[in-house]
Amino acid sequence: MSTEAFAALARLAEERVDHRFKGLPPDADGLTVGELAAQRRNLFTGGFATPVLALSAERLEHNLALMETYATRHGLAFAPHGKTSMAPQLFRRQIDRGAWGITLAVPHQVRVARAFGVRRVFLANELVDPSALRWISAELDADPGFHLVCYVDSVRGVELMDAALRGAARPVDVVVELAAGEGARTGVRTEEECAAVADAVAAVPTLRLVGVAGYEGEVPGADPERVHAWLRRLVALAVGFDAAGRFADVEEIVVSAGGSAWFDTVADVFADIPELSLPVLKLLRSGAYVSHDDGHYRKLTPFNRVPGEGALEPAFRLWTQVVSRPTPDQAFVNAGKRDAAYDLDLPFAQVIRRDGRERPATGVSVTALSDQHAWLRTTDEADLEVGDWVGLGLSHPCTSFDKWPLIPLAEADGTVVDYIRTYF
Repeated sequence: MSTEAFAALARLAEERVDHRFKGLPPDADGLTVGELAAQRRNLFTGGFATPVLALSAERLEHNLALMETYATRHGLAFAPHGKTSMAPQLFRRQIDRGAWGITLAVPHQVRVARAFGVRRVFLANELVDPSALRWISAELDADPGFHLVCYVDSVRGVELMDAALRGAARPVDVVVELAAGEGARTGVRTEEECAAVADAVAAVPTLRLVGVAGYEGEVPGADPERVHAWLRRLVALAVGFDAAGRFADVEEIVVSAGGSAWFDTVADVFADIPELSLPVLKLLRSGAYVSHDDGHYRKLTPFNRVPGEGALEPAFRLWTQVVSRPTPDQAFVNAGKRDAAYDLDLPFAQVIRRDGRERPATGVSVTALSDQHAWLRTTDEADLEVGDWVGLGLSHPCTSFDKWPLIPLAEADGTVVDYIRTYF
């Protein structure tokens, strides 16, 4: 980690706490983030205002360690997708835990990563914006230690990239993106078209073909058999490109896949990649693991299929307060679409706090969200009063992080030990 990167991270602690950061104690206004963290306030008694999203310090550390161990055990390089958190402090912890680099999706995200010293970026998208390409080229020319790999998925895309990069001192490394199937998202649909894109890359001096990649999460009707079959196609594409001499001027061949639902299948297929003419960088890109969740990814995680490998733990909890109890079967808390992820599942009522005591949220469920309210249904079992704190579990980490620019990192007893800054 460079001196400049250390300095950039250190400056996060110098930012002043004020009205921009919801949920933080009003009496902390004017303190720096570092000063507030040093006070080690308690999330429940230290003046925090609901709603407030908290990230579990212990569960975060568990998830970071588990995926580091998993990648090492299976011989995978790991570039976790940074779009999940867009939190440079978490990028640094992921890299400190052995990550090869960080995966990103759009130029703004690369700018954030570079501002905080990330040296290796996998850009899982075809980039054809001229101004962004020129900025990336300038970064590559200015820093010999900066390594970026980018998707290409069309001859037209190659032409646009080449036009924007003319005059660059270093070529941009690219991988041909193989589509996950007909009707899937981006990517080249057929092996013949992949070869045409590779030919186009070889014909320009501004790009260098270093491998192949794709996203198995877009396989139509994804199940183990279909995902295995598509991953074998991806490997075969790399083998064929190597046999044709398409990687003659590179140091290693990149073969990359891996979202958060099928990384066990990626590990299985990548374990059988045959020996090629150069070393192979088997690059996994799963990102949601860092906080995991209580809904979508709890159901889809590969660790459900391979429990002997461990288990991720949901690290988010959104603390809300009951502001209305109009009928025996209804209540409202003060967090809604502005605060909670809702694109995959509604939040889950988990615990209730009253007078310093916490108990399960028996008989309480979330049925709808308004902008600033969650609608709760309550049964006869529910013991819920105006003023109670209700802890909600969330589904989909990516749309949880992006609603909170500064997130308390809290230990199990509520002690807040740090604050995680996000940049969306």
